[in-house]
Amino acid sequence: MRKIVVGAQVSLDGIMQAPGGPSEDPTNGFKFGGWAMPYFDEAAGEEIDRLFARTFDLLLGRKTYEIFAAYWPYQGEDAPAADIAKLFNRITKYVVSRSGEVDLGWAGTVLVRDIAGVKRLRDADGSDLVTQGSTELVHALLGEDLVDAISIFTMPVVLGGGKKLFADGEAPHAFTLTGSRVSESGVVVGHYERDGAVKTGNAAPGSPSAREIARQERMKREG
Repeated sequence: MRKIVVGAQVSLDGIMQAPGGPSEDPTNGFKFGGWAMPYFDEAAGEEIDRLFARTFDLLLGRKTYEIFAAYWPYQGEDAPAADIAKLFNRITKYVVSRSGEVDLGWAGTVLVRDIAGVKRLRDADGSDLVTQGSTELVHALLGEDLVDAISIFTMPVVLGGGKKLFADGEAPHAFTLTGSRVSESGVVVGHYERDGAVKTGNAAPGSPSAREIARQERMKREG
C-alpha cells in the first residue's frame, strides 16, 4: 500500500493559497501571492529536498496541476530549481478532476476522476503519493482519513484570509513528529506521521468544585 503525504506551505494563520507567486491563485481577491518566497532560505530548501528524497509520484488537484504543467516542463538546465524540474518531469503526475477537462499534455500525467480513484491508488503497490498545494483535494483526503503523513512549512506571516490547509469536518487523527527544523528566516518545518486515534487528558484532575459543576451545567444548556 502507498502512503499519501501532504506537503504544505502555510502562514501562521493556516493559509496555503498562492505561496509561490502573484499569478498562482488570485481567486476571491487574494492579494498576497508569493508570500512564502521571502522566507525560503537554505535550510527550508534542504527540508523541501528531504520531502522529495523519497520515491514518490505527485498527487495534485486540477488547479495546482495546471500551475505546475505550465511551469516545470519549461525549466531549462540552468534554471534555479532545475533538479526539481527534472524530477517532476520524470515521475508520474496524478491529477484529480471530477470534470475531466484537463490538458494531459505534461508527459507522465494520469487523470483520476474522484476520491474513490485515489483510494484505489493508495491501496495499490507503488510509490508514495505527495501533494503540493491542491487545497480542495487535501481537504477531501483529510475528510476521508487518507493522509498518512504531513510536512508543514510554517512561515512567520499572518495573511488574514485565504484558502486554509485544515477545515472543519476532517477525520480526527493523531500524528507524531518525526523531524523538525527552524530556519534562520523563521520557517518552522515539521514532518509528521500518522499515529492512531486522538488522545485526550484532563488539565483539572480531581473532584470539580460546585462552581465548576454549575459552569458545566450552563455549558450544556447553552449548547
